[in-house]
Amino acid sequence: MRSRVVLGAAMLVLAGPLVLAPSLAAGPSDPIVAARQASMKEMAAAARAIAEMFNGKRAYEPAAFKAAADTLSTRAGAALVAEFPQGTLGAPSGARLEIGEARPEFEALARHIGRLADALADKAGNAPPEITADMRMGAGLPMDGGSLLGKRPGAAEADPAKMPAEHLLHLILQDCTSCHSKFRRKVE
Repeated sequence: MRSRVVLGAAMLVLAGPLVLAPSLAAGPSDPIVAARQASMKEMAAAARAIAEMFNGKRAYEPAAFKAAADTLSTRAGAALVAEFPQGTLGAPSGARLEIGEARPEFEALARHIGRLADALADKAGNAPPEITADMRMGAGLPMDGGSLLGKRPGAAEADPAKMPAEHLLHLILQDCTSCHSKFRRKVE
């Protein structure tokens, strides 16, 4: 009888944590990954809000434009780089291990998004009550300062402070797409 009690107690001690622990079927719940995913969703919602204002799907409101642009500015650049520390790449998140292997390229994209987002936030801070022509992208502005053959090597980059707000948004989205195509895996 005593041996059964000892055996039962031992099983309870060993099995207890497994019963009480959350399921690991969906992968470990890493707070850094969860925070990163939340941050990415905030950036996507902010970019969507600005895009919808420019394409007329959402009413333009200077305060909402500023809030969305500030979100992009706050979350990009160094803050974006900091969200991808070694040891948090790969499953269960969509962050590919290639981020660690090509860290300088990843950081350059994050910093570029940061410079563009900072310029957009500066413009949003002085936003007029209505979208004006000088906020619009306009004809003839290349998306990335290049030609149909791509960016010209050694070409000087235009000053983001001199670009229209809509153009800045398009460049931010272009950089996000480039980053995701190289460094993000589809999570099913």
